[in-house]
Amino acid sequence: MRCFYSSLKRLNALSLLILFGCNAIGGTLLYGTLLGGTLLTASYSASASTSTSEAKATTKDRNSQINDAELKAFLQKNINNDLAIKDKFDAEVWLVGMRSRMTAYKVDHQVAYQILTTVYQEAHNSGLAPDIVLALIAIESSFNRYAISRVGAQGLMQVMPFWKNEIGRPEDNLTDIATNIRYGCKILQFYLQKEKGDLALALARYNGSVGRTVYSEKVLVLWEQHWRSGRM
Repeated sequence: MRCFYSSLKRLNALSLLILFGCNAIGGTLLYGTLLGGTLLTASYSASASTSTSEAKATTKDRNSQINDAELKAFLQKNINNDLAIKDKFDAEVWLVGMRSRMTAYKVDHQVAYQILTTVYQEAHNSGLAPDIVLALIAIESSFNRYAISRVGAQGLMQVMPFWKNEIGRPEDNLTDIATNIRYGCKILQFYLQKEKGDLALALARYNGSVGRTVYSEKVLVLWEQHWRSGRM
């Protein structure tokens, strides 16, 4: 992705060292730091990502998205947009490669296939790299379509439910795979455009953690080490 390396420049020094010794297993990140020729590691769950103060700030910021008139207008205009996938062979190759990487998350085969096909379609509809969307889903919900956060965010991409009423679609079900991924991809697309292609800043906005780097680092590191196309 063209924005990835510019985004990495915004990560702190520790995060850059992490890239040399990080692995992702079953939704848990294993961080490794090189110090004096020794690899020091520390693991933590992807769902337990922030300190208490950061969690409170994220709760406030993510709920404050309801006041974003620009995002509301963007969703109202674009939520129904569809683009046809032109190269079905590339799509099939991508699906096979990514399915093997989902085995650690123990997702039912049919559900995994539906998630992958939807991510590929919706990411392309929104001008996003599907690999990045998978990394975001892994961090947000570990591929649990029924996940609900303590602030009420729902589904695979942890979408705030107030958006359904805000854009006039109260009947939408955010535990539905296709619906949730479409909402999430459109929201990320808006923030990526708002940040002029800076993926790290867009991810922070998506998470409601503007001005902090923890969330963006987690998604980008997991993408680099586990989900990036061409890497096994």
